Amino acid sequence: MKESIATRVEALAQPVAEGLGYELFDVEYVKEGPDFFLRLYITKADGIAIEDCEAMSRAIDPLLDEADLIKDHYYLEVSSVGLDRPLKKEKDFNYFMGEMIEVKLFRAAEGSDYWVGQLTGYADGSFTVDVKGTEMTFSVKDARLIRPWVDFS
Repeated sequence: MKESIATRVEALAQPVAEGLGYELFDVEYVKEGPDFFLRLYITKADGIAIEDCEAMSRAIDPLLDEADLIKDHYYLEVSSVGLDRPLKKEKDFNYFMGEMIEVKLFRAAEGSDYWVGQLTGYADGSFTVDVKGTEMTFSVKDARLIRPWVDFS
């Protein structure tokens, strides 16, 4: 049921985001403790500011009320994709294609459970990373975490 809510909200929010000049990156409907959260993640080429999140929230809120897709009380959150956002879906991998990512595996592969490299491919639940000139392919199911890599040094 939660997946269908996210899918239905995505269909409603996509044209709103595009009309405001944003890309709707993802929609989540999750329960955390006793509360439900509807999270919309937006992005645009020159970055997302708090005013962008507010504009999207103001635009989508009345449409959500009118559509009455969610029967539970929930909190609406609109935010940017963020650098620490895990890659989960095919569109996440496509969005970050060519970028540096970090991968934490459940079990070591080639002697390590942690890899950093350039995302070079995604197909059928597996992704390929160029690690210092060596292409390595992992299953998404074998990864504890996959996210954009940020060099803080």
